[in-house]
Amino acid sequence: MQPIVHGALPALVLLSLITPTSTQATDQIVGDWSLQLESKTPAWMSVKQLGDKPEVTFRLHVGPEGPHQDVKMVDGRLTFTLRQNKKATDVKTVDVGVENGKLSGVIISRAKDGTVHRDTFTGKKIPPVPSTPPDLSNVRFGHPIRLFNGKDLTGWRAHEPEKIMGWSVQDGSLVNTTPKTDFSATGAYANLRTEAVFEDFWLHIEFNIGEARNSGVYLRGMYEAQVVDRDSRMQGKQGVGAIFGQIAPSINAGKQGGQWQTYDLTLVDRHVTVFLNGVKVIDNQPVVGPTGGAVFTDPTQPGPIHLQGDHTSVKYRDIYLAPVIGE
Repeated sequence: MQPIVHGALPALVLLSLITPTSTQATDQIVGDWSLQLESKTPAWMSVKQLGDKPEVTFRLHVGPEGPHQDVKMVDGRLTFTLRQNKKATDVKTVDVGVENGKLSGVIISRAKDGTVHRDTFTGKKIPPVPSTPPDLSNVRFGHPIRLFNGKDLTGWRAHEPEKIMGWSVQDGSLVNTTPKTDFSATGAYANLRTEAVFEDFWLHIEFNIGEARNSGVYLRGMYEAQVVDRDSRMQGKQGVGAIFGQIAPSINAGKQGGQWQTYDLTLVDRHVTVFLNGVKVIDNQPVVGPTGGAVFTDPTQPGPIHLQGDHTSVKYRDIYLAPVIGE
């Protein structure tokens, strides 16, 4: 028999007490996370347990959300490779875990020339989207607030002050003028946001987008209502009336390029209702996470109305918001 040593635990038992098992580590990290990167890049992560292997979606601002590749749980840490677009010049891997309820991680970028860059981050766990949609008939809205005065940019500012400012007021409209005509994800010109931030609300906004042009209205800086013309090559989840990449409109109620169009957008309990040109095209549907290009990723906090200006030229007018004041 092996002698019993009083006052001490075998190393294997002691290790099991201080090191989470793979199952425990996975349980702690499963869920949705708003990430705070050292680089300030907006980011969001969702981890689901599918069988014996986690599935990870992870978005860096405008990058693909996944699911990502080479997912492994090693020593209580989740590691994976970010799936990127074809133009990416480096390989990004992520190492992330939870200790004492706190998430921490690092994105390691390896360039072809061997250069390595590390971007550390922390995270805030986000509660699940309510499974029951809100009863909008019981929601009380406050008096509509005029967000654009039709004269100047009072109440608005460039989201990226280092970029070129293409926004101005012309003939009572909020106009973004840029030379860009393609649909690439970002550009040299600035996006525009409200100084004020909002929780749940109803938003009325009118837009005029040219043929084969692209912009977007971000609710709380997180959820993009797509702005393209009726006949755009972008249709369905990427077309006019859509919450970009997530919810397709029931019908294409858009107008031809160059005509004024109207959005009425209601966001309550992370459920969205969209009227496009007076036609209900999305009916109280859940939005599961920030859409591509989101600049805010925490749905528990208020956020701005954010207008996409780094794509192409566009006009907006008659922007009103009524905040939710009770349910």
